[in-house]
Amino acid sequence: MNLCEKLLSGTEKLSLVGLGYVGMPIAVAFARKIKVIGFDLNEKKIGLYKSGIDPTKEVGNEVIKNTTVEFTADPSRLREAKFHIVAVPTPVNDDHTPDLTPVEGASRILGQNLTKGSIVVFESTVYPGVTEEICVPILEKESGLKCGVDFKIGYSPERINPGDKVHRLETITKIVSGMDEETLDEVAKVYELVVEAGVYRAESIKVAEAAKVIENSQRDINIAFMNELSIIFNRMGIDTKSVLEAAGTKWNFLKFYPGLVGGHCIGVDPYYLTYKAEQLGYHSQIILSGRRINDDMGKYVAESLVKNLIKSDIAVKNARVAILGFTFKENCPDTRNTKVIDIYKELKEYGITPLVVDPAADAEEAKQLYGITFGSMEDVKDMDAVIVAVAHNEFLKLNRESIEAFYNRNHKQKVLMDLKGLFDRKEYADEAFCYWRL
Repeated sequence: MNLCEKLLSGTEKLSLVGLGYVGMPIAVAFARKIKVIGFDLNEKKIGLYKSGIDPTKEVGNEVIKNTTVEFTADPSRLREAKFHIVAVPTPVNDDHTPDLTPVEGASRILGQNLTKGSIVVFESTVYPGVTEEICVPILEKESGLKCGVDFKIGYSPERINPGDKVHRLETITKIVSGMDEETLDEVAKVYELVVEAGVYRAESIKVAEAAKVIENSQRDINIAFMNELSIIFNRMGIDTKSVLEAAGTKWNFLKFYPGLVGGHCIGVDPYYLTYKAEQLGYHSQIILSGRRINDDMGKYVAESLVKNLIKSDIAVKNARVAILGFTFKENCPDTRNTKVIDIYKELKEYGITPLVVDPAADAEEAKQLYGITFGSMEDVKDMDAVIVAVAHNEFLKLNRESIEAFYNRNHKQKVLMDLKGLFDRKEYADEAFCYWRL
């Protein structure tokens, strides 16, 4: 029997290293078909999973309660598995260089518990070459085994979209790759157990790595173009959303929108590609230009708010400002690498300490990472300005009456910053509101 058949028969197990927003849904999906060991160093997170609680909110508590995944923080349990999937984050350092610490650490732990005949597949987003040139040597050193002889290697980039209930592991075509044809075939067969949309067999590991890193780089560049248009049209007194709706009537117009670009992918992956390009003597022009625009959007929003406060005859220093939404995307509790923090920090420079409200966010995580304590919706009153920063479902329910209740009634104009264009601009096109959106 091949490894896939052994997994199906229950004589071998699959392990998932890293149980975050990406890894946990993968583990749960495979557990419906085969035996799965879910490993994460975070004992608190493992405790939550064992208690039937889904801190990521990706699959929900009920699914976690009923899954057969064997959750553990004990690395020695990895020795029980023969097919390993590594799904740990790949962030960037403050200087925008790749931080490979998590993937290197996962490789060390896995290497220390790797057995002969195993296949290791990395899902973490990296620049071309990381899997074979960085991860494999670590696996070999820690295990004492030889890649290609004692174990095989593959790469299958994650495409899970956190908070998205439509585009899931099962419904997105999965790119798979292997160090040789035999490994590629085995990796493809294993993923075909859970990916209903099917797999695409990349011709090499480096091709698969490159495909992933350019997917998000492409989105980043397109959003940067929209953000630049927003800045230009704002100066022209033209509504960007109206322009995009008009342009969108052409069949081949790409429907991207301006906004804050945070999270672990779109705002991070381009730096992996440009870092590798720099090593090879090429300085990126388009990709880094897009990054500069997107990285500056928080400052642009804060400056626009200050201008609108002045326009509305409201004192800037100590102005009461509420920011609704803090996560990096809608209906997702994850606050890591959120760009809303840029708005918060910039407003502090103007003597404004915003009240941050986010009913969907992980409040404990935000406190730990940023030192911010969230307020409640009930605290949003007597405000001088309100910034709706994230399109959470709860904020979509807001109407003019509920929004008016947020403000100091003595103000002639209520400053409303609608970053996601959630509301009908015409409804706020009167003297009572100073309405602004990207």
